Amino acid sequence: MTTPEVKGWCPGAHRPMMSGDGLVVRIRPRFARLSREQVLGLCDLAMRFGTGFLDLTNRANLQLRGLKPEDHEAVLHSLGALDLLDADPRLESRRNILVSPFWESGDDTYHLTQALLAALGEMPEMPAKVGFAVDTGVAPVLTTAPADFRFERSEQGLILRADGAEKGREVSQEDAIPALFEVIDWFNARRGPERRRMAAVVAQEALPSAWQAVPPRASAPVPALGAHPLGVLFGAGFGQIDAAALKDSLLASGAVALRVTPWREFLLEGAKAGFQAPFITTQDDPLLRAHACAGAPSCPQATVETRALAAQLAQTLCGDPAGGVHVSGCAKGCALPRAAALTLVGRDGAFDLVLNGAPWDTPVQRGLTPAQCRDVKYPDALQL
Repeated sequence: MTTPEVKGWCPGAHRPMMSGDGLVVRIRPRFARLSREQVLGLCDLAMRFGTGFLDLTNRANLQLRGLKPEDHEAVLHSLGALDLLDADPRLESRRNILVSPFWESGDDTYHLTQALLAALGEMPEMPAKVGFAVDTGVAPVLTTAPADFRFERSEQGLILRADGAEKGREVSQEDAIPALFEVIDWFNARRGPERRRMAAVVAQEALPSAWQAVPPRASAPVPALGAHPLGVLFGAGFGQIDAAALKDSLLASGAVALRVTPWREFLLEGAKAGFQAPFITTQDDPLLRAHACAGAPSCPQATVETRALAAQLAQTLCGDPAGGVHVSGCAKGCALPRAAALTLVGRDGAFDLVLNGAPWDTPVQRGLTPAQCRDVKYPDALQL
């Protein structure tokens, strides 16, 4: 059996990752927003150097895939000219900041994100995948997205919550960053090779009582696709956005910017009301019930093709789209690193079946062919 290699880091712009279809370069948009000019430039890069698609990740980043190594320097230069990366690779790698995409200029989310960006250079070293969430709208919307340190809103005001803890510490705009440095020091003093994320540390170590004082407000549901006060929300099957279609839509809609989310949705900010685009537009679209990584041959860790099977299975599913089906090329579960109603995990060219679990959980069946997967009966799998 082939064991997937856990890299322990994500591909950045300065430090791309080689995959089966070429280099993967990740772009971390500041404030979860790209200006019109940045979007147009990024679409051109995807079409000129990559696969012609932009991948939207579960950290609300965008990825270019399929780059040739000899083109990396030219892509870096273009990203720099578009102001889509930091010149300092160290700062760029630290900018793992999830931002609620529905912020408005001058609100708490905007100011906290500004302060966090300014503080990155002074932060202690932490494991590469450690990240932050600035989720201080009326109610949290990023609770299912990966982050270790979460700025949220309680009934009383702002809080800073360690991931894995049910409650957090009350903070203000003025003391939010000093409080963050304090909990970072607590985390760094207790983490280790097997505990590289905050939730793993919190599961085994008790936080000081001051950090478990105030609960956040209840999470809000993910907004429905369609008209939004800031523009129009669209969905992207498997997080893939056709760059040519996005460019055309941006120009035709009158949108002034693109806002990215960790839910495989994106918002065309300022798009005219009722604008139609060739993306997912309804919440009941079957592709929103399907999760799949790039799979083979695009990823060298995968031994199976993934997305065609996931799309076929989605057509037969009913029930909650958030539960859905996950077809993972290997046991790492990059597309959905948590439980799904039905998970198929690639292993040595075949699939293992996990019900109501994650890719690394114990399967109920092993060694299934794609044809057998399409015939799987799972009446108990949709209770998630």
